[in-house]
Amino acid sequence: MEIMSKQATIINAEGLIIGRMASIIAKRLLKGEEMIIVNAEKAVISGRKKSKVTEAKEFLEVGYPEKGPFHYRRPDRIVRRTVRGMLPYKQPKGKQAYKRLKVFIGIPAEVKEHKMETLVNARAEKLKCPYFTVG
Repeated sequence: MEIMSKQATIINAEGLIIGRMASIIAKRLLKGEEMIIVNAEKAVISGRKKSKVTEAKEFLEVGYPEKGPFHYRRPDRIVRRTVRGMLPYKQPKGKQAYKRLKVFIGIPAEVKEHKMETLVNARAEKLKCPYFTVG
């Protein structure tokens, strides 16, 4: 199975704030770019870990296991779902954009030799509050 096409853009999510990264990637997906996100487990969520875990546990109680909404726990799925939240995924253009996104934990062998980008506007060093990684 081929992971990437020749024109796909590879984003290294290490040290990037997940919401800012997702909004930038969603815009680029809507413009027609193919995006690959690597190191999804090293993306950053801002805030205190204890409060975010409490929020997540409350959110897990919503829904029904067979019917949804489905709550993903894997870092790559969390990042992918965050990007989906920034897309109009119920419309045809949003569905097509979402299909152009691939997210990976770590760096796959096929992607290692290619040039990777990072998003300067989404760096976690800017944060003055506590933060933790998705992984």
